[in-house]
Amino acid sequence: MVNVLIAVLRLFARLPLSWVRVAGHGLGWLLWHLARKRRRIVLVNLKQCLPELSAPEREALAYRHFVAFGQSVMDRSWLWHAPEALVRQRLRWVGDVQALQQPGPLVMFAPHFVGLDVGWTALTLQLPLRFTTIFTPQSNATVDAWVAQGRVRFGQVRLFSREDGVKPIVSALRDNEVLYLLPDMNFGANESIFVPFYGEPAATVPSLSRFAKLGRARVMPVTTRMTPTGYEVVVHPAWTDFPTNDVAADTALMNQRLEALINTMSTQYFWVHKRFKTRPLGAPELY
Repeated sequence: MVNVLIAVLRLFARLPLSWVRVAGHGLGWLLWHLARKRRRIVLVNLKQCLPELSAPEREALAYRHFVAFGQSVMDRSWLWHAPEALVRQRLRWVGDVQALQQPGPLVMFAPHFVGLDVGWTALTLQLPLRFTTIFTPQSNATVDAWVAQGRVRFGQVRLFSREDGVKPIVSALRDNEVLYLLPDMNFGANESIFVPFYGEPAATVPSLSRFAKLGRARVMPVTTRMTPTGYEVVVHPAWTDFPTNDVAADTALMNQRLEALINTMSTQYFWVHKRFKTRPLGAPELY
């Protein structure tokens, strides 16, 4: 079945974007109706993070998120299989791209929006730099190989597994390889500290602060927004007050600034993840 799905995505690679997006809308609709456990996770996350919305408003936002998620899956057809010229045509840069090429180590804070793979591809395709990122292996070997192949398609890139540890990543940073880091996930209590996320204690990996400090690196956020014509890759200004000597304060600040980014395109944030799965001692289970 997985091989069939990948084959279908290859077939969609050269189709007009409007057709791909219609198919993605259909996939999102299907997931909304079939993936009921995941739908509940999204609704719980939205209730926790956006309590000012009414229940019908949260449900409407959750449905739009499933549509955006489905469309982002289908967009990997052209992102990973279409000719390079077509990929370039569907990407638009916003912000100070030249600042990315300033000398010295650089960590790019890339939150989990649905276009996260587009941001990586845009950077590795457009910039004459060496890039690295950290990935979590997929449970299915075929999917894992397909995803890895898509992520190394362009540029000079290296993929580190989370099991590789800190040393090779810090070494790459100090050797001026740009680290594309996605730390806004729940990887359990052993790898995380609890800091607020929309006012709720959330197990958060403090890797952005630690890698920036160990690599003596600048931190620049990059976000990717899905648009009717493709995606906008937004390069935000570097953080001049990060990192500090307080890892917990840095990680709380990261979440605070992430909230501001999410509020600009809440439909496209990765609400399907169990962000509050790991709970502080004595706190009630949310899911």
